[in-house]
Amino acid sequence: MKPLSALCAMVLACAMAHADTTAADSDFRATWTQPQKPFQIYGNTYYVGSHGLSAILITSPKGHVLIDGTLPENAAMIESNIRALGFRVQDIKLILNSHAHGDHAGAIAALAHDSGAPVAASAKSAKAMELGGDDPDDPQHGMAPFYPKISKIRIVANGETVRIGSLALHMHAMPGHTPGSTGWTWRSCEENRCLSIVYADSISLLSTDDYRYTDPAHPELLAGYRHTLAMLAVLPCDILLTPHPRDGFFEKAAGIAPGKSNPLIDTQACKAYADEGQQNLEQRVQKEAGTQKATH
Repeated sequence: MKPLSALCAMVLACAMAHADTTAADSDFRATWTQPQKPFQIYGNTYYVGSHGLSAILITSPKGHVLIDGTLPENAAMIESNIRALGFRVQDIKLILNSHAHGDHAGAIAALAHDSGAPVAASAKSAKAMELGGDDPDDPQHGMAPFYPKISKIRIVANGETVRIGSLALHMHAMPGHTPGSTGWTWRSCEENRCLSIVYADSISLLSTDDYRYTDPAHPELLAGYRHTLAMLAVLPCDILLTPHPRDGFFEKAAGIAPGKSNPLIDTQACKAYADEGQQNLEQRVQKEAGTQKATH
């Protein structure tokens, strides 16, 4: 019998014409399914995603944690990457998510099935994943494709710590890109040096044409986004990881070598990411203000 990951890949590869509005360029989307050789980021933290979509494995002798599954058709690729690093898919004991769009949550159902691992997420992300992405509260509802539904999701609250063996990952609510957007932080160590690793969710404010972040009907999302940026600016952050690898990420990663300074270490990266988000916010608010004036 073929694993669920293979079946999902065959059934959904054609259905997923694009999984996020940032995929308007088909050449860009091609990177989302482009194989990427897995590698060690720092200590027990590894990159196991595709070239354009992150999946992060954090390992321990008592079991591993996987963050994000990327596209449905990438499940087999992620599993192959995990095995290539010398780890077993069946040793994944928990699967986490950044946000519940098909390009990050699409393969989670297959990965959970193949590993036997439970899934944990924020309450709003859990609702979206249980609906397979058919979430009316999502700013991109109606244009972000659906994906295999995920059931029996453990709800994680803002500020809560999830643990697997010696691993401790802290949840940070990051509403904005979606209502349930989530960041995760943990510590990874090499020899006697431990670093703060941040997996921060997407900070782009993308939506359908009729959605307005400044609409009084849902003020909590814009307020939450402002809180997200303030939190990011002061978060302990030695290495920043994001669901879509940032420009230069793989070039820097190629320079990781024993005995040399890790080029991914940048203690100002989270603040710079927050500054970028602030620019996104200002542009979005100005755009919506201009649109409102044009309709009156």
